[in-house]
Amino acid sequence: MEPYLAISGFLIILAVITLLMWGKVHPIVAMVLIPVVGVLIAGFGFEDLAEFFNSGANQVMDVAIMFIFAIMFFGIMNDIGLFNPIIKNMIIFTKGNVIIVAIVTIIIGAIAQLDGAGATTYLLTIPALIGLYRALNMSPMLLLLLATFSLGFMNVVPWGGPVGRIASVLGYDNPAELWFPLIPWQIGAFVLAIGFAVILALREKKRIEKRINNGEIEAQKNVNARALAQDFIKQQEENEAASEEQPRKNPAMIWLNAAVLFGVLLLMLLDIAPPGLAFMIGLAIALPLNYRSVNDQMGRIRAHAPAALMMASIILAAGLFLGVLTESGMLDSLALSIVGILPYAVGPFIHIIVAFFGIPLDIIMSTDAYYFGIFPVVESVASNFGVASETTAYMMLVGSTFSQGFLSPAMWLGVGLAGVQIGQFMKYAFLWFWAFGIIGIILGFILGIY
Repeated sequence: MEPYLAISGFLIILAVITLLMWGKVHPIVAMVLIPVVGVLIAGFGFEDLAEFFNSGANQVMDVAIMFIFAIMFFGIMNDIGLFNPIIKNMIIFTKGNVIIVAIVTIIIGAIAQLDGAGATTYLLTIPALIGLYRALNMSPMLLLLLATFSLGFMNVVPWGGPVGRIASVLGYDNPAELWFPLIPWQIGAFVLAIGFAVILALREKKRIEKRINNGEIEAQKNVNARALAQDFIKQQEENEAASEEQPRKNPAMIWLNAAVLFGVLLLMLLDIAPPGLAFMIGLAIALPLNYRSVNDQMGRIRAHAPAALMMASIILAAGLFLGVLTESGMLDSLALSIVGILPYAVGPFIHIIVAFFGIPLDIIMSTDAYYFGIFPVVESVASNFGVASETTAYMMLVGSTFSQGFLSPAMWLGVGLAGVQIGQFMKYAFLWFWAFGIIGIILGFILGIY
């Protein structure tokens, strides 16, 4: 390998990560302009660049298609209130018990995260439960922390950001292939999250009792969870009424929509259809099922298209970035250079070391920087020491998934909804995030996913 290729690849990756961490440009800008300029400076021509782009685009196209239709499909499911009855009954079930409230927070967060978007988790979970938390004198930071835990273990679904990005880097046509081995881990992480919720709730009870004993607050009695649940449903109905398109009002529709959702998931789980096709079919059924006119159907597509196209465009831009690095030989050259200077005793464990620091890295850098900048390099280096690509992928994924960083728009939405300061929240939550991340890595070892 030519030394200049390693240097060029390093500078391109460093520049992209720096711009993404800086947060002043959109990921598309960083992952298009830097590789184009870098590859031309390295001596390649536009014909080479076109080949790199075609290779990279082919590598990520299936993932981009999946994101477009998955985001729109789950957007429709949220629009018609598919999950509202579950959330309402969960709130009523708590009966004002602090421990049960914490457990229910995990469950509602997991349901809300089914669409793979962190913003949806916070938008559904925090408004639904913030009134209950306030009535019980529970900290809104605990609510945000537990919602983020749910976001973490549910976000490894194939239409979630991390798995989609990893599939793009590794060239998987079907991201669900990466997800299947993670399903037992997801179940185990859910159980762990419930355990964390109980521990944190017991800690919260002591804090509340201390404040009551100090005369800072009064003990709350007879908290009306049913009334708070009704307030949540009323707010959801008001939000729905503000929309120009009105879904059909028929009790049977909830069950029909649930059947459509179950059918889409079944198509993927049984490997009958790739995720992109499954969500495409689901969307095609859900639109006429819930909206009578073409205008209403187009309105729902227009409502969710921005989020869908934004994610797909980032994936396609990443395709160019990855195509330049891999097809030019820069990534291989950089990996071999790193292998040459790493002590052999460290090399086979490079993925473990990076995964151990996954939570701090995820907090200070963007998801795109972590998965498109750090992961390809670590994967290439580890593979030279005989570590399977999937092992590196799973370890870096589970080591970083239980947090949201300063550069995450969803995190800023969450702190805004909870009414807390992001600095205070990070101080409150950081060690819990990191502890859960490390335990998640250990759980992966126990379950044999790597």
